[in-house]
Amino acid sequence: MTRIKASEIERENSSDKIEKILQGSKQEFLAHGYTGASMDRVAVAAGVSKATIYSHFQDKEGLFKALIEQLARKRFESIFGAQTLEGEPNIVLRQLLAKALTQMLEDKEFQAFQRVIIGESARFPELAQILFRCIAKPGSEIISQYLASRLELNIPDPEAMVWVLMGSIVHLVIAQEIMHGKEILPMESDRLINALTHLINKCAE
Repeated sequence: MTRIKASEIERENSSDKIEKILQGSKQEFLAHGYTGASMDRVAVAAGVSKATIYSHFQDKEGLFKALIEQLARKRFESIFGAQTLEGEPNIVLRQLLAKALTQMLEDKEFQAFQRVIIGESARFPELAQILFRCIAKPGSEIISQYLASRLELNIPDPEAMVWVLMGSIVHLVIAQEIMHGKEILPMESDRLINALTHLINKCAE
């Protein structure tokens, strides 16, 4: 019994340290980018030794990957949850697209990380691929399966339609927020959602 409790406490302490390291690294990467981030400063921010960081994460790349995976999974869960898409397409898709777009527009921290990832993607493409594995791929599969199941929509290529739907809202966020083009390319969220919903409805006619 004592050994089990000691083991549980050790795991809890380890999980707590990992979370502190991830939180400590967050502002460091945002402030200095991936290349300029210092593991010494991460250790100070996390309140642990640098040796402790390396005991949990092999190197800076491993730490950054873990952080992006954590952020990506939280974003995916906040949008899709644990449930499959069910219900009338006009309602389900409108709610899903509106929720995804609103969260992407309001989450300035996640936008900041996207800037870091885009900036580092040429030298470290595997860092950018994390977002696609953790958000884009599973999200696209869920929506594609839903579109394919709704025969009344008469969509010949559900996978391609997902690119149209998700690509449109991602482009809006990148153009207006990440690339600071909102004043140059103004577009209200509701107008885009209305246009995408109209497109889906036209498929069913």
